[in-house]
Amino acid sequence: MRSLGKVQPWFVVVFASLVTFSGRAHADDADMSFDFEDVEATVADLTPPEKGEPTADLRAALQLYSASRFPEAAMALQRVVDGETGDDAGNIQLAQFTLAKTMYSMRFYQSALALFDEITIAATGHHHFDESLQWLAQLATQLPEPAGITERIGRYPLARIETFNTPENQQLYNHLLFLMGRHLYNEGDFETAAEFFGKIDERSPFYIEGKFFEGITYVRMRRARPAVRAFRTILESASSSRAPVADRDRIRNLAWISLARVYYTAANRVDPATGDTEIDGRFLGQAIESWNQVEESSEYWLDALFESSWAFFIANDHSRALGNVHSLNSPFFRDAYYPEADVIKAVTFFVNCQYDNALATLGKFHDRYDPIARQLDEMFERYQDNVAFFEFLQDVRAGRAELPENIEAIVRSSLSDRTVLAHVAYVRALDEESNRLQNMPNEFQDSSVGMRILADIEIARSFAIDQTGDLTRGRYRRLVDELQDLTNQIDTVELEILTAQREGLSTEAQAAADIAREGQGEVIVDEEHQLWPFDGEYWRDELGFYRQRVTHQCGR
Repeated sequence: MRSLGKVQPWFVVVFASLVTFSGRAHADDADMSFDFEDVEATVADLTPPEKGEPTADLRAALQLYSASRFPEAAMALQRVVDGETGDDAGNIQLAQFTLAKTMYSMRFYQSALALFDEITIAATGHHHFDESLQWLAQLATQLPEPAGITERIGRYPLARIETFNTPENQQLYNHLLFLMGRHLYNEGDFETAAEFFGKIDERSPFYIEGKFFEGITYVRMRRARPAVRAFRTILESASSSRAPVADRDRIRNLAWISLARVYYTAANRVDPATGDTEIDGRFLGQAIESWNQVEESSEYWLDALFESSWAFFIANDHSRALGNVHSLNSPFFRDAYYPEADVIKAVTFFVNCQYDNALATLGKFHDRYDPIARQLDEMFERYQDNVAFFEFLQDVRAGRAELPENIEAIVRSSLSDRTVLAHVAYVRALDEESNRLQNMPNEFQDSSVGMRILADIEIARSFAIDQTGDLTRGRYRRLVDELQDLTNQIDTVELEILTAQREGLSTEAQAAADIAREGQGEVIVDEEHQLWPFDGEYWRDELGFYRQRVTHQCGR
């Protein structure tokens, strides 16, 4: 019989493929200093054009802006930018910068972003390059992340952020640290990104979110200890009033499940020489304890319940592994999608030589998920381009997609993560700006600045729809592929079972079974709990506390 080690837990396969921790701190963990030496060289050394006296038209436009007469100012400034007033290049740059601020004041944020994009592309060749940085930070509070503001902020030298580190600019400084950290993270410069996140002041509203990204950044660098420190700092801060937190409960539960995943990955150490996996019981216990801290009311609770099932299986606590699966299968979670739970159940029966139960579990998996796989694939084939898939996403969110009943909840869940929702929010923000433009006077709409705003919105919206469609297509395709991969794992387990039935346990498998036999199937309660037989009816307050007695039948 082939070794069961070839059938890896789903969570190990997916999460450990992203990062495997050594559990050792790097020598430079304590040194979080950053040298800003000569970073100015990263931006082309351009000289802004000379600026002479502004024309009367430009002076009038600037006065309109100062008087907060923004629609009139915008039309006048656009004439200067278009070269209709005879102003020199330096003053045209002034008009461009002022027009960007005017767009922001009128809440045409996309046009403001387009103008600041032109300014930051010019870099130090623009008179108002430096001043635009703080306006980009303000735009980041108005437009969702898919608008690409962090990319524009990334055009600035890293040392430029430090110029805002003054007592009067602390809020802006901490916001810029966060935004630059996000840009560096997106660019794969994890070391520098972690340092920027680590500099955010604990009194800043960006501190908690920055700590979370700091932890995730260390995860990407395969450095467990600083990642754990970051997540534990979130827990400490979320329990105090030091740092403002928008959603205290969510961030606390997110920190606990993130900690659990770090510990779980650290517990599964792969010997580089042999390729064998060694289990560190201490880290495994810390992972289980962290999962247990996730509150039942949290959106992450079912994930924690499922993920901890693999940890219990690895720890040979099979009664709790199957108990968690039993909770996941309760009628309270009819729309929950955890097909991997059947893998846990089948493998648990297998290692206890309950071959008939294992095969029955696999049969139920095929009965339920084979039709789902076909329907998911058929639905995917209907939408062959990104625009069509965006419309499909809109229909799914509105409940008008006419999906088969057995895949409706699965599709809705797979297309509802926070990244997808941010892209949807960006399209919605552009639609709101379009409506705002339509409510402006006809004179403004028909002017060159009105036409510019319309073009900015339409171009951005077209790109946003294509980007959102591409993202959701990828999410959907991943859903289909993961179900196929899981079916392949199920088939591998089935082959193992049939081989074991035909040939009997090998010496290696028997030794593993003997280890597994040692109390793993017993249901043991302490003095604070009592054993209560399951009578077929689920109770909400019992979820997460179910245990299943597993009879070890190997060697009989």
